[in-house]
Amino acid sequence: MTDSEFMDLAERVLKGVEVSCDRLNDNTDVDIDNQRTGGMITLVFANRSQIVINLQKPLHEIWLAAKCGGFHYQFDGKQWMDTKGQGEFFASLSRHASEQSGETLSFSI
Repeated sequence: MTDSEFMDLAERVLKGVEVSCDRLNDNTDVDIDNQRTGGMITLVFANRSQIVINLQKPLHEIWLAAKCGGFHYQFDGKQWMDTKGQGEFFASLSRHASEQSGETLSFSI
């Protein structure tokens, strides 16, 4: 994968996170503050816990840091999968965000 291909695919993920936050804020009682700076998004929940998602362009990876730990995702040709077999990016983000917020949350592209 070229750097340009990585950036196109990774940008879709970041945009999906932002759109999901907007949807969740509009349609649920959850309050997620999402702040984007370049290739990084910080999600801040009402209880002040955070999830940080950032792009690692040299490695062609997306990193996710949650309260329970850090995770690295690589594109397998179809979806972004954890490099240590912990699942798909949006399923993992949904699980971690739900745990941290105390609400059932679903993120997607």
